Amino acid sequence: MTGRHIAIVGGGFSGAMLAARLAESGIASTIIDRDADIGLGVAYSTPFDGHLLNVRSNRMSAVEGRPDDFVQWLQAHHPDQAAPEGFAPRRLYGLYVQDRLAGVEATHPGLITRVVGKAVTVEDAAVRLADGRLIEADALVLATGNPAPKTAAPDETQGRIIGDPWAAGALDRIGDEDDVIIVGTGLTMVDMVQWLVARGWRGKALALSRRGLKPRAHEATPDTPATPTGMLKLAPASRRLAEARRMAGESGWRSVMEGLRPVTADLWAAADSDLRARFVRHLRPWWDVHRHRIADSIATSLEALEAEGRLTIIAGRVKRIDQDETGVTLDWRPRRGPDQPSITGQWLIDCTGPGHDPAKDVLTGPLIAAGRARMDALRLGLDLDAQGCVLDADGVPDDRLLVLGPPARAAFWETIAVPDIRKRIEDVAATLKATTTETA
Repeated sequence: MTGRHIAIVGGGFSGAMLAARLAESGIASTIIDRDADIGLGVAYSTPFDGHLLNVRSNRMSAVEGRPDDFVQWLQAHHPDQAAPEGFAPRRLYGLYVQDRLAGVEATHPGLITRVVGKAVTVEDAAVRLADGRLIEADALVLATGNPAPKTAAPDETQGRIIGDPWAAGALDRIGDEDDVIIVGTGLTMVDMVQWLVARGWRGKALALSRRGLKPRAHEATPDTPATPTGMLKLAPASRRLAEARRMAGESGWRSVMEGLRPVTADLWAAADSDLRARFVRHLRPWWDVHRHRIADSIATSLEALEAEGRLTIIAGRVKRIDQDETGVTLDWRPRRGPDQPSITGQWLIDCTGPGHDPAKDVLTGPLIAAGRARMDALRLGLDLDAQGCVLDADGVPDDRLLVLGPPARAAFWETIAVPDIRKRIEDVAATLKATTTETA
């Protein structure tokens, strides 16, 4: 045991599994989270078993180098869900993460401390909580997950607008026959529609996003990765896109995406700001719906709702949202063509996704203002070095302040799914261990 101590802000998958890996390396840590259910986060706190993982079970091990860990846990605890190539309920995955954390705590007693509280200030490498407590540490890791959703109408967080669909009881007020407007057509929209249907809802939903794209589906069986060619990895942007289309014509787009998955982070790291900007501006929406796919069974159920006329997806921009005691009216501008009549419904659900703005975040905003951190060139998030250390205003890394998980997307891009995060956990743990060794 080193005697050093790491503070981890965020008790979802990233924070909990980092604490476990640190303990296995003999490094003590404190996990700080507002929720006592450490290990769940928003992703795995859902009580609805129809919310399935978006990755097959045999790729969802929480531990790098132990690929069968989750499947073996399912076989021991939930054998009916243990199909290696299946998509298990997210609720069960949360239990698996919690079980692994508890197991590490039992075998490495005293190395993991849990603190329930809201972190409000970073002071050097220490964290001040809302109740005044100060958690002191030798290094700090921000593993805060995705921030709260962007609100469809920031000044209207009550009434008929459901600004945070993941909040406890958020859907309870929606009647079985009520019509719903959904802003956003990504994974959160899919989750909310599935959940409403399971609760007995029989109304109609109209979902709006800028391009009207929805997540693509996995095939029933895994796809064989297509090895990325040199053209796909090294050519100018337009030629890479042409090569991707050529390869998709030969082996299928899913195979192309599977082949890119192991090297995406490296390609992002090697790209200059101009290439990254072009990707974000022109290709990101299509990348997202092809990269972050849904289980084939869920895709089939959505298609059935569309065929029945109960789910309609349209492309356009929100112009104005009004509400009264009976419902919501949304004025919108189609992506193409003339303006259309207003959309009405009894409720509006904001599924636009998280609002990434570190400059406004209670923890990182003051760090940026003080020069201890800076935004990346595209303002996607905090600027980090290759180890995940925060870069200050002059570009100097601070090895006492690291970022893990979704907040690190500006540096690593692929840092949302478990297979990507678990690799980052190994890197962050190695950095902290090396720093600890140097300063011990």
